[in-house]
Amino acid sequence: MNEPETHDAPARERDRRDAERAAARARIDQQQTWVDIQIRRAMERGDFDDLPGAGKPIEGLGAEHDPEWWLKQLIERERIAVLPPALQLRKDDAELDGLLDRLASEDEVRKQVEDFNARVLRARYTPVDGPPLITMPRDVEETVAAWRARREARRAAIAAAAPTPPATRRRWLRRRR
Repeated sequence: MNEPETHDAPARERDRRDAERAAARARIDQQQTWVDIQIRRAMERGDFDDLPGAGKPIEGLGAEHDPEWWLKQLIERERIAVLPPALQLRKDDAELDGLLDRLASEDEVRKQVEDFNARVLRARYTPVDGPPLITMPRDVEETVAAWRARREARRAAIAAAAPTPPATRRRWLRRRR
């Protein structure tokens, strides 16, 4: 009597799994139908009429698959320039004065110059990729003094360009006769 039940158990288990799979397939089919209905209704309302790129071919469609497509698009979209360390330091050196001029305090200027010098020294003691490193560290005190001089020159130029206030009458000091 136990033997027929043991043979029935695997068959019942198989039937139960088949029923679950069939139910899952039916849910997926219903979900696809629901999604299709939502898309059709949105099209009827005109929700897709003024989308950017409408009527234009999809960029990159039909080209060979590139596994790094997203990285290339990110670099292009964000305008990221990846340079060898020596060239990046040259560029940073050329832009350092402009960056320092946007800083407000001498402490910030010192920290920025010290950071730049640390990057130059780090690059000097690592193997070179690309062109040779010719950028030299900057003297912190000289750079800070030059920053102070540029700041004072800007302040003087602003003060010179500011219109002088017109002579005002001091009506409140006048006495009525």
